[in-house]
Amino acid sequence: MPDPQRILVVAPNWLGDAVMALPAIADIRRAFRTARVIVGARRSVAGLFTLAPPVDGVVTLGWDGRWWARGSFAGDVVLLRELGADVAILLPNSFAAAWLVRRADIPDRWGYAADWRRPLLTRAVARPRGGRHQGAYYQYLTRALGVESGPLEPVVAVPERAMAAACALLRDRGWDGASPLVVCAPGAAYGTAKQWIPSSVVQLVTDLVRMRQATCVFVGTAADAPTARSIASGLDREVAAHLIDVTGDTTLEGLAAVLALARACVSNDSGAMHMAAAVGTPLVALFGPTRERETAPLTRAGGHADVLTHPVWCRPCMLRTCPIDHRCMTGITPQRVLACVDRLMASQPRARP
Repeated sequence: MPDPQRILVVAPNWLGDAVMALPAIADIRRAFRTARVIVGARRSVAGLFTLAPPVDGVVTLGWDGRWWARGSFAGDVVLLRELGADVAILLPNSFAAAWLVRRADIPDRWGYAADWRRPLLTRAVARPRGGRHQGAYYQYLTRALGVESGPLEPVVAVPERAMAAACALLRDRGWDGASPLVVCAPGAAYGTAKQWIPSSVVQLVTDLVRMRQATCVFVGTAADAPTARSIASGLDREVAAHLIDVTGDTTLEGLAAVLALARACVSNDSGAMHMAAAVGTPLVALFGPTRERETAPLTRAGGHADVLTHPVWCRPCMLRTCPIDHRCMTGITPQRVLACVDRLMASQPRARP
């Protein structure tokens, strides 16, 4: 077939997965230099792709894959038909993604042969055997489609206007503009088993404020706000005065800008963790029940991430809640995390407004 002129890339549905898909999307951009690369993404992650340099446009999809949501499905079909794409490359494995682009009459539909959807695809790639990093999993697909793989490096570009807005937000909430910012992402969508122990977060924030004269910033989605408030309630008044909680208060662009202002980030295995790595913020990533080999943060060139685990017999269990004593997370001490933050801040100083 001739080179496509308009390529639709259907994005993963979770923020972390969407960030890990950026290297494969960059590969598609390099392989089809004359084509427009447009990403179709659910509203919860669409904002990420407006910050991705390889992407020419973003289509926000409303259908969540539920078969009874016929109105949003029909609306997405109309949007994708009007797009006039020659090819759809499906990064999710779901039948729903393939059904959507088939009903939108996109002539070429490429993706993994998964979830009984092979008849809906014009090029179906067998999934690789064995475990691999999720970013490499997406690149395996695009490589099988004839796209050469480049660096396994996600890049998020934060506009200056977003940086200025984030700086103004933090100043309005008490940042003096001079103390080092350390971002903490205490939540995790997958479940409480992925969350570092609240008392450990309290101790880390206390040490950062009292010993390092830092301002700490809590980030996350609206669903993370109760976790953040609960942890904040455990701080004494003097320390709490140097905590800024913006969980649920930022767009993805705003989150990226806050991370870009930070000297370091401490995060559970979450979407915020992957965003920090793609922005280039020095990162301490805390892994408990999940497999760091498959979802460790991919850092952009010049960035650095320390991945911390505590070796116990029961990890990685991949459970949402711990049925015993959460030893994989209790074993990661605040002192160990603080030492990593200190090292990252000392070795990678970054100019701030």
